[in-house]
Amino acid sequence: MSEFQEPVVVNNTGTPRWVALAVAVIAVLSVIGLAVGWSALSHANSLEQSTVASVKQTSDTLGQRLTRAEEQNQQLQSDLKVVTDKLNVTQSDLIAARKQTKNATVAYEKKLSGLQSSVQSELAAKASADDVNKLNGDVTGVKGDLDATKNSIQMARSEMGTLIARNHDEIDQLRRMGQRDYFEFALTRKSGPQKVGSIQVELKDTNIKKNRYTVNVLADDKSFEKKDRSVNEPIFFYTGGSRAALELVINKVTKTGATGYLSLPKSATTSASAAGASN
Repeated sequence: MSEFQEPVVVNNTGTPRWVALAVAVIAVLSVIGLAVGWSALSHANSLEQSTVASVKQTSDTLGQRLTRAEEQNQQLQSDLKVVTDKLNVTQSDLIAARKQTKNATVAYEKKLSGLQSSVQSELAAKASADDVNKLNGDVTGVKGDLDATKNSIQMARSEMGTLIARNHDEIDQLRRMGQRDYFEFALTRKSGPQKVGSIQVELKDTNIKKNRYTVNVLADDKSFEKKDRSVNEPIFFYTGGSRAALELVINKVTKTGATGYLSLPKSATTSASAAGASN
């Protein structure tokens, strides 16, 4: 060998480090994947078991409900049959009762018709001129009462429920009813306070065109003024601690005067008379 021959250099290269790292990462990922798969499988098995148990429980519950519904249905059918039988019996009894009532009504009407004919015949035989005159008088009295009642119905009612008379004739009709006492009066503007029943009334002003007036009422040593009130409009007030209201009504106004009435219940009249006697 020549001393000038070049020496041969041998390089020994090992496995690259990144390959080992890649193998390690792949191994770790494989382990994680196995763990995740195992967990998912376990969860799926648990969910399947829970679903099966729930379906079984629901099926059992529905079966029990169907059994109870069937029992109730049979019981209702039995009760319906009993009620139907009873209704059939009641309907038969009702038909028989209706027939008996109809027969009794026909018999009663026949008896009543015969009795009316008999009474009319007897009255026709026994009637006399005096009886006819008396009957005519009774009819006239009844007619008068009916007319008075009709007029009372036509009268307006106040807020206290009393009938409001508009003239002397209607005041007389209310007197005949006997529920209240009535004191008619005529006021003049320049006469000052005038006594009406147990109170005093003073006419202050009148308006003929508008049918309005103003009065001053004196009762129990007190006075109060009612301004610009309408004709036939009642004025209510109380005296002497009584619970019964007095009612003052002016029916007509003139330039210098006014006419109307004072109304009060019977009990109030008695109390006022007693108070006047004690004074």
